[in-house]
Amino acid sequence: MKTAKFYFIFFLITVSVLPQNKNFTIEDVVQNSYFTLAPQRLKQLQWVPETNKVSQIFSDSTTTYLAAKDVRKNNSKRLISLAEINSQITTAGYGDELKRFPFYTWTSKNTFTFWKDTNLISVNTKTKNLKHINTVPSKAKNKSIAPNNKYVAFTDENNLSVAICSSIAKITNEENKGIVSGTSVHRQEFGITKGIFWSPKSNYIAFYQKDETMVTDYPIVEIGPIPAKLKNIKYPMAGQKSHHVKVGIYSLEKAKTVWLETGKPLEQYLTNLTWGPNEKYFYIAHLNRDQNHMQLKKYDVATGKLVKVLFEEKNDKYVEPENPLYFLPAKNNKFLWFSERDGWQHLYLYNTEGTLLKQVTKGNWKVLNIIGFDKKSKNVFITATKESPIERDVYKVNLTSGKMKKLTKQKGMHSLIANKNSNYFIDSYTSTTIPRNIDIIDVNGNKISSLLVSDNPIKNYAISKQNIFTIKNKDGINLYCRLIKPVNFNPDKKYPVIVYVYGGPHAQLVTDHWPIGRYDFWFQYMAQHGYVIFTLDNRGSFNRGLKFEQATFRNLGTEEIKDQLEGVKYLSTLSYVDTSRIGVFGWSFGGFMTTSLMLRTNNTFKVGVGGGAVIDWKMYEVMYTERYMDTPQTNPEGYKKANLLNYVQNLNGKLLLVHGTSDPTVVWEHTLSFAKKATDLNKPLDYFPYVGQPHGVRGKDAIHLYNKISNYFFDNL
Repeated sequence: MKTAKFYFIFFLITVSVLPQNKNFTIEDVVQNSYFTLAPQRLKQLQWVPETNKVSQIFSDSTTTYLAAKDVRKNNSKRLISLAEINSQITTAGYGDELKRFPFYTWTSKNTFTFWKDTNLISVNTKTKNLKHINTVPSKAKNKSIAPNNKYVAFTDENNLSVAICSSIAKITNEENKGIVSGTSVHRQEFGITKGIFWSPKSNYIAFYQKDETMVTDYPIVEIGPIPAKLKNIKYPMAGQKSHHVKVGIYSLEKAKTVWLETGKPLEQYLTNLTWGPNEKYFYIAHLNRDQNHMQLKKYDVATGKLVKVLFEEKNDKYVEPENPLYFLPAKNNKFLWFSERDGWQHLYLYNTEGTLLKQVTKGNWKVLNIIGFDKKSKNVFITATKESPIERDVYKVNLTSGKMKKLTKQKGMHSLIANKNSNYFIDSYTSTTIPRNIDIIDVNGNKISSLLVSDNPIKNYAISKQNIFTIKNKDGINLYCRLIKPVNFNPDKKYPVIVYVYGGPHAQLVTDHWPIGRYDFWFQYMAQHGYVIFTLDNRGSFNRGLKFEQATFRNLGTEEIKDQLEGVKYLSTLSYVDTSRIGVFGWSFGGFMTTSLMLRTNNTFKVGVGGGAVIDWKMYEVMYTERYMDTPQTNPEGYKKANLLNYVQNLNGKLLLVHGTSDPTVVWEHTLSFAKKATDLNKPLDYFPYVGQPHGVRGKDAIHLYNKISNYFFDNL
């Protein structure tokens, strides 16, 4: 019996210990990191309008269904099942049954809409009846549903139309494919994500129209057909002609478009498009091509004429308007405006005559977004970095006094969704120690209920804890860092280091978040193979204030390298780091930084892998490049200094460049030019093209990519 007991105990110990030692595979990194190994989510969690209920999709052994939970009473009610929806789809002749519950949008407390192929359908959860709302053509793209939940604007190739009760009205009818309506413009800079803007009462459609006829065609070679095919895209490079943009206002009643008189110069940027609540006025932020002078303009919807310039902002480097006007619900003549005019992104209260009423928030931290207003517009709810640049917290801010109350309790990254009256919030948050929690909190931050406490999805894997800390650069500025030690770390050993870098604008790598996605899991994969993983957010990166972000102006790559070398200097103080074996990896701007660090740091880095790398900023697009570098004509020295073709002779380490051959963001020519220069100088370079892939490598090719990257470090570092 003692022997049997011993083996039983040994068996239990073995079962409990072995799972903790599981290693990640490349398939885990590429595929499972977003799904089976990611923290649990709640499917389609939403507020039900005009209620204090949240809805989500559930599945059991027999069916999938939609249910709603009253957050105050903590009771749930099943509303409608997929089977009930499918029974009516087949009866009504809407085609094949749905295989999964559709993506739904609530339109009232008892009805929601969803798309079934080209049909917009409404469901009444009380009667269980389906109702056909609208139909669009099969070629329709960029579908935009009106606030009345009936009309649908959409694009068909380069033109814009609207479906009203399935009757199609053409808003534009341009035969010239270079004139495009209803899509995003300015290559989605300045916070632009769409090209169709419904008015609040569904009477008008505002839309972008861009004329690309003057923009240079750029060739993308589509490999596969024999012979290969040429696909031209419009790609305005720095210093070259950019497209011209107009804004039209289409009246559904008059079936007529009025063009806003946005004036000259034609090469300007029109962003932050916002409807006035009464539909009489429309607002646009005008930004000059130099991107250092913004004017907020108010237009008359009926005539298209300029009413007045409400105010302007100037900066000797750049101004970057990215947010629309946020009108106070109870006071339609007042709005909040995002601005970095004092060095940090804060909120300013204006009236519609352009009078500044007050600066609402202030401090050495950043307002990231507005969640909502309370019913009487006395308070606004915001997400901000007030506690720390690496955290996201939510605050209630009094618009009169500016007094702030922090609503979120746990440290980490919070994302809140408010109900209609902003008296209850869905609070979803994560941190380095919390996979994902979802709570309901009230207007004072009190926890009402818990909807989810995610299990640790990687608890059975060998994981190395993330260590987040700061170091100071030569100017005494704190730089946030993350370090991951090898699994089974031995302080008496010497380990190689891989520096993962991005380093460019609008990106922040070091935050208090649970690992999710390819990069985070690849870090752990490499830590399991005995590598130290180090990341540093240098000057020029996001959410640290204007001075920090503008430090790289006109000289991309230079100050970033200095800060990254401060990171290497820190690594050299660690007894377990082998300073002769430091590698670097990054993609896009990170590819630019990887190549820069391999060429401009006197052989500090032994091995580098750069993906989709910018090599010469003259070949990158107008809006982004000129904001940070000005034009090649006005800043020739800055472009020369940043051009990595001028440093190829310094390549002594092992460098692998990879690039998607159909990349429309950082065009293939960048790294091909580098390969040609390396050939000319007889410098060894490893290179791999991913045929037909865009800026990010997807599908099965991504498994090949991450195997190649990993093996490159295994073989050379």
